[in-house]
Order: sequence, then structure tokens, then C-alpha cells
Amino acid sequence: MQRSTKQRTAIQQTMTQADRPLAPQEVLELAQATLPGLGIATVYRALKAMAEEGLLREVHLPGRSPMYEVAHHGHHHHFQCRVCARVFDVHACPGDLASLAPPGFEVDSHEITLYGRCSDCAAQPA
Repeated sequence: MQRSTKQRTAIQQTMTQADRPLAPQEVLELAQATLPGLGIATVYRALKAMAEEGLLREVHLPGRSPMYEVAHHGHHHHFQCRVCARVFDVHACPGDLASLAPPGFEVDSHEITLYGRCSDCAAQPA
């Protein structure tokens, strides 16, 4: 287990307060409100360590570098805004998708990403 530092605490609080997947750069920008001297290398090291400890999990979306979210969420999916590129949790699931697989294939998991405009961007004129 990593020792607690003010940098790690700021990053952990940022992740908990965001309650959505964040890219390392987003973590840096949000955590700098609490800790202005925080650097991107420290963010990457802390995120990696917290993921290895099981506090965070990586989120992989097509065409993006890994993002991170708190690990206490159960099975869920994601929504990515095409305007601001933020990613949000979707806690609904269509359920068993095994019937969509080709005959003879076995489905052991699935991930669904919805795309569109988040509520902030949808409120703006197009």
C-alpha cells in the first residue's frame, strides 16, 4: 500500500467527487484547484498505483487513452459526449446479450458506450 501524501489525497478526492471516469489530464486540472503545484507525472503514478491497489479501475473506450474511475461501481456502461468529450457512467444495462453472438460463440462479458451530447452541451444551441 502506498503511503498517504497530500498529492495522493487530492487525487483520490478528485476521483470520488467527480463520480465519473476521468482522463489523467482532467484529474490534474481538477486536483490543482486543491493543490496548485501538482504535476502530471505525479497524477499518472498515483492513478496507476490506485488502480493496482483496486481503488480505481481503468476505463477503455475506443480511440481514447485509458481513463480512470472509482472501483466501487458494479457492472455499468458509459456515455461519451461528442462535443466536450467528457465520459459519464450509465447505470442501466440491457442485460444478457448472448443472443447477439454468432451461433456457437459464448459471451462472457460486454461493454456498451453510448455517444451523443451531454446535458450541458445539449442545452447549448447547435
